[in-house]
Amino acid sequence: MEQLALLAGGKNRPSTAGKKTIKRLTKSSKIIKTIIAAIGEKKGQRIVSLDLRKINEAVADFFIICEAGNAPQIRAITDHVIDKVKEGCAEGPFHQEGQQQLQWVLIDYVNVVVHIMHPDSRRFYRLEEMWSDAVLTEYDEV
Repeated sequence: MEQLALLAGGKNRPSTAGKKTIKRLTKSSKIIKTIIAAIGEKKGQRIVSLDLRKINEAVADFFIICEAGNAPQIRAITDHVIDKVKEGCAEGPFHQEGQQQLQWVLIDYVNVVVHIMHPDSRRFYRLEEMWSDAVLTEYDEV
């Protein structure tokens, strides 16, 4: 239970003396900046981040969503994000999905989930509308 209280920011936090403290993610966190820059380097389009930290039902702190017009570009963005995050943040993905069909690739870094989508899939699933309570930030030119 101590871990849950610590993660939830509960009042009964154990003393952090001599222990590693948990650092909260922010929009300016290194992993988020690295992901957005990597997407931009491979010409990902319509890049947005959704700040989900105030939504109790959210599965992560942030979603980063972008689109790419074809399967080779989706693969290139996916590979580049994974490489850059590993190189710059020493983090590997916890889970990945969609690399066979290349219509919607999901890269899960636990607190940050990256969605690389074909425009048709993005229009159909409308993640921004589904999570409309989240604070949305658009990244025009990366």
